[in-house]
Amino acid sequence: MNVLISGASIAGPVLAYWLAQHGIDVTVVERAPALRKTGGHAIDLFRPAMEISERMGVLPQVMAHATGTTLLDVRRPWASRPAHIDYVKLAGTMSDRHVEIMRDDLSEIYYDASRDDAEYLFGDQITAIADDGRVTFAHGGSRRFDVVVGADGLHSGVRQIMFGDVPERFLGGYLSVVSVPKSFAREGEMTGYYEPNRVAMVYTADHLDDARAVFVFRPVTPLAFDHRDVSRQKRQLCDAFTGVSGEVDTWLAEVGRTPAFYFDAITQLEMTTWSKGRVTLVGDAGYCPGPAVGGSTSLAVYGAYVLAGELARAKDILASDERLREEQISTAFAAYEAIMMPSVVGARAFAATTAKTIVPGSRLGVDALVAAGRVISVLPLGVTQALARFNRRGVRLYDTMPLPA
Repeated sequence: MNVLISGASIAGPVLAYWLAQHGIDVTVVERAPALRKTGGHAIDLFRPAMEISERMGVLPQVMAHATGTTLLDVRRPWASRPAHIDYVKLAGTMSDRHVEIMRDDLSEIYYDASRDDAEYLFGDQITAIADDGRVTFAHGGSRRFDVVVGADGLHSGVRQIMFGDVPERFLGGYLSVVSVPKSFAREGEMTGYYEPNRVAMVYTADHLDDARAVFVFRPVTPLAFDHRDVSRQKRQLCDAFTGVSGEVDTWLAEVGRTPAFYFDAITQLEMTTWSKGRVTLVGDAGYCPGPAVGGSTSLAVYGAYVLAGELARAKDILASDERLREEQISTAFAAYEAIMMPSVVGARAFAATTAKTIVPGSRLGVDALVAAGRVISVLPLGVTQALARFNRRGVRLYDTMPLPA
């Protein structure tokens, strides 16, 4: 069996690693000319993704690149003093096993783990996929594959080729991440400015050369947003946050000259299936629950691992007859979706709630969020974890995903 994966961010390299472990020939095509270094934001790995990383032998590298944030310093214009929240306890309430790591660092770790056993094609992309598995590339002619996997993110090109426009649910908010000078942040501390419908934060890590300013906001009406129009995105960001505070204005002053800028609507995909013929999707390309609100990275790592296992089963019994071959691949896709669907549906529901919770729409909501953080900070971690376990569909959702052997 030979498999083509589109996308070399998170899900793509994880899938490539596990397919190669099962003796499957793997090719990864990535549109960027080299491994992407986008200056992205910090992401969370929860228990299943941590265990998968451990099975890959990369957990020491993951832990070595943890952001190390221990304190959340919350500032509100109507409060005389900042609120100090224990960030370690906050994360520990959500998961028994968790790490926060920069997305670029995690991508590089997974790429390094898989690159010796997979063929990586940078600076190219898929332009067409035929029913028989023949794939046309923008620059490299065409090749035939048994399976094609779209692991190319929320704006997936593979998904567009195979499914066209698919339903997306806008969760009401926007997320932006801006690279700013490291001196703007204090190591081990995340500083946040909270107002109704908008939150601005800054943080760094000891191994970073910069700091990251993160902005999440919920406008009264949706923006006229184009994910390709960066200049307009920068104006929209500044319009939304100018005047929050003098410190936030300093962060915004970097937008025009920042070396790395990210901006996107917080949307989730609502596909009921993400497989068609010889093609399937993994991670954000197929079931993104929403950037920054739904644990999408852990879901992507988990999905790549599950998909690799089902393709390995198919590979072990793959028929020489072409018709039977397609049926076995279809069976593998169906098993993959059956395992993933409960977690995907749960992540969608959790993300829709989180999108409102993390950016409250009123002063009362902001104060309630801060009060909850203070309670978590003073209670023993075991107590908050025990209480959280009663809601398996909430903050403990990702820890409850069953991990196949």
